[in-house]
Amino acid sequence: MGAPSNGSNITSNYTNQFVQPPWRVALWSVAYSLVLAVAVFGNVIVIWIILAHKRMRTVTNYFLLNLAFSDASMAAFNTLINFIYAAHGEWYFGEAYCKFHNFFPVTSVFASIYSMTAIAVDRYMAIIHPLKPRLSAKATTGIIVCIWSLAIVLAFPLCYFSTTQVRPRRTICYVAWPRMADDSFMYHIIVAVLIYVLPLVVMGITYTIVGLTLWGGEIPGDTSDNYHGQLQAKRKVVKMMIIVVVTFALCWLPYHVYFIVTGLNKRLSKWKYIQQVYLSVMWLAMSSTMYNPIIYCCLNSRFRAGFKRAFRWCPFIKVSSYDELELRSTRLHPTRQSSMYTLTRMDTTMVVVYDPFDCRLCHLYGTCSGCSNKPEGKSSIGLQHVDERAAE
Repeated sequence: MGAPSNGSNITSNYTNQFVQPPWRVALWSVAYSLVLAVAVFGNVIVIWIILAHKRMRTVTNYFLLNLAFSDASMAAFNTLINFIYAAHGEWYFGEAYCKFHNFFPVTSVFASIYSMTAIAVDRYMAIIHPLKPRLSAKATTGIIVCIWSLAIVLAFPLCYFSTTQVRPRRTICYVAWPRMADDSFMYHIIVAVLIYVLPLVVMGITYTIVGLTLWGGEIPGDTSDNYHGQLQAKRKVVKMMIIVVVTFALCWLPYHVYFIVTGLNKRLSKWKYIQQVYLSVMWLAMSSTMYNPIIYCCLNSRFRAGFKRAFRWCPFIKVSSYDELELRSTRLHPTRQSSMYTLTRMDTTMVVVYDPFDCRLCHLYGTCSGCSNKPEGKSSIGLQHVDERAAE
C-alpha cells in the first residue's frame, strides 16, 4: 500500500544500504511487471464486460465494477513505482507524485474491500430477506460515492504529510508525521483495523449466515418449482465472492503483519534481508489486484463468455452460440392466446402454433388440453431470467 510511513528502505543513514545484484533486480522486475500487466488488462476487460452488456448491469456487478476500477488503478499507478523505490531506495518522481503515491493505495484498498463488503451485505439481504426491496441503481451509485469519499478522508493525512527530502546521495519520499516515532505506527494500526479487520469480520459474519442458509437449509420465501436451480445459481455467486474475499485477506495479511512487527521492533528495519521480505510482502499485496478477473472467468459463465468475446481474435479461443446468449438480455414471457404461445426474447418475437391434440408440448408449457397426461407443477419456462436475477 505504498508504505504509509517512510517506505521500506529508509533508514537514518544517508547512503543506500540495500543495493541488490542486477540478477535479483531483474527477477523482481519480471514478477512486478507480471502483476501490472495481468491486473490492468484483466480488470479493464471486466469493466468492459459489465458496461458493454446490459445483462451484466446488476447490483453485484456494479460493485464488482468499482472493485475492478480500484484494482486496475492501484496496479497502474503504484505497483512498479513501489518496486522501483523499494529496489533502489531512491525517489525519482517528484514531491507531487510522492503525495499521490502514499495517498492513493490506501484510498484504492479501502474502495476495494468495502465494495466486497457491500456485495456481502447485498447477498445477505437477497438471500436471507428476499422479500425486501433490492438496491436500486441510484442507491448503488450513492453507496459507491460514499465509499470513495470515506476512503479519501481516511487517506488524506498521508497526502498532507508526505514530502520528499534530498540527502547527500539520494532523494527519499516519506510521510513526515508530527510525532515520527508514534504517529506512523498508530496510523497503520487504524488503517489495518478499518480496511482489513473490520470489513473482514463483517463479511465473515454475513457469509457464514448466508452459507448456512444455502448449504444447510431452505432459502426463506423460495417455494418455486425451480427451487434447486435458483439454489445452485445463488451458491455459485456466493462461492465466487467468498473466494475473492479469502484471496484478498491472504494477500494483505503479511503486509499488515510486516508493518506492525517492524513498528514494534525498529531494529528490524536494518536487518540484512529486510528488503527482500518487504519486496515479497509488497508483491503479494499488489498481486491481489490481478486474481479477481481470473476468479470471475473460472467461476462465472457470463464473465467467462465475456472474456472469450474479448479474446476471440486468438485462434484457439472459440465463442459458441451459448456464450453469445450468456451476455444477451433475455426475457422469456409465455402467454396463452387461444391456441398460441408467444415467446419474446430481446426484441424478437416468436409465435409457436400447436395442435391442441399434439401432446409433445405438454411438458414444455405445463399444460395439456388434448390428453389426460397433465404434467404436475408449474411451467419452468420463463423462470430462467427470474432465477438469474435472484442469483445476482
